[in-house]
Amino acid sequence: MKIRDLLKITSRPVITIGPNDTVSVAVQKLVEYDMGSLPVCNDKGELVGIVTERDLLRKCFKSIDACANFKVQDVMTKEVAVGIPDDDLEYAISAMKQKRIRHLPIMDNQRLVGMVSMRDLLDVELKESQAELRYVGLVTRRPPRRIV
Repeated sequence: MKIRDLLKITSRPVITIGPNDTVSVAVQKLVEYDMGSLPVCNDKGELVGIVTERDLLRKCFKSIDACANFKVQDVMTKEVAVGIPDDDLEYAISAMKQKRIRHLPIMDNQRLVGMVSMRDLLDVELKESQAELRYVGLVTRRPPRRIV
């Protein structure tokens, strides 16, 4: 399967943020849209970075008091691995594994056209497994078997 096919299945709008937006705006967008990352685009719409929940936690935790004054450009990852619509899903999986990332921006002719997450890839691979879920505290204990 190609990334373009996956984007059709998981079609959702690409929500971006600007490098001069504040960290507070980034957190609000992540929460509002239930996302784990935001592509950072400049005024021309060019991808200049990505900001993730992990970026925010790690970089803001170092100086929690100054965090409110941080701009997205202060905490974003600037070296962004990307995919293109014609890539196979294996490329996306390999890129995510190599770079230890969970979100891959998809570019087409220097234009951001989508985002692929590790969850998207797992959904395709597992095709919504119907396993019965267990929750802590609700697992019943069986008495030990007696061997006669």
